[in-house]
Amino acid sequence: MTDNYYKILGVDQNADQAQIKQAYRRLAAKNHPDRGGNTADFQKIQSAYDVLSNPEKRQQYDNPHAHQAFHANNSGFPPGFEEIFAQFGGFGNPFGFNFRYQQNQPQRNKHINLHHTITLEEVFNGNQLIASITLPSGRTQAIEIKIPRGIQDGTVLKLAGMGDDTYPSLERGDIHLTINVKPHEKFTRHGDDLVTSLVVNAIDAMVGATFKILTIDGQTVEIALPAGVQHGQKIIIEHRGMPNMNDNRSLGNLILNAEIQIPTNLTLEQQAQLKQIFN
Repeated sequence: MTDNYYKILGVDQNADQAQIKQAYRRLAAKNHPDRGGNTADFQKIQSAYDVLSNPEKRQQYDNPHAHQAFHANNSGFPPGFEEIFAQFGGFGNPFGFNFRYQQNQPQRNKHINLHHTITLEEVFNGNQLIASITLPSGRTQAIEIKIPRGIQDGTVLKLAGMGDDTYPSLERGDIHLTINVKPHEKFTRHGDDLVTSLVVNAIDAMVGATFKILTIDGQTVEIALPAGVQHGQKIIIEHRGMPNMNDNRSLGNLILNAEIQIPTNLTLEQQAQLKQIFN
């Protein structure tokens, strides 16, 4: 066994499925090639998750010797017992034992796991993905996927019956598409709310001012900042955040974190004037 799948995912050997899934999502997002990650590392993460997320594969991985012994001998006797009887080839099978080897796992069409990265603007507006993929059977297939508005980072969309078709007589596999959302240079998403900074100079913070804010959908909203705003104070603009994935009529809020900017280049005369005002 060349790779330690638990070490690759950074989880304990006793980790439950929820911990394994959480570790996979975090590493997949960090190491995805679309985000500048290393392809080889991403493939190792995929392989580790494919095994550890499947109870049967995980059991085989944790107990490789027991699994090999079971499949090598399905007669119920210790390994090598059949070879003893083989030495009596001229006498046939005097005890009437029926030795059978377990057959391979039944054939099936596999599920296909894909990843796609979109921007926060595409999350707000929704998106239609049209792509061409090569199936394990070698056949090229066009897929069309509607990415719903408000989709959360890491959401997996399922296309039932659109996956592997290597075995035509068997049920086709599915396509599982994981949506990753690219970090935004201005907004941070918390649930359906969007959070950003609002830089306010000290004078405007003291006396109040009007600001024009550009929202995620490209519109401009004008807000009146009251006098006496404090550093770190939150200004909430209702219904200017992200749409809820399950109900697009519901929008989160846009939250502005006030950052008070203190001037550092006042002249002596200006400093004196300010002291006179406040004294």
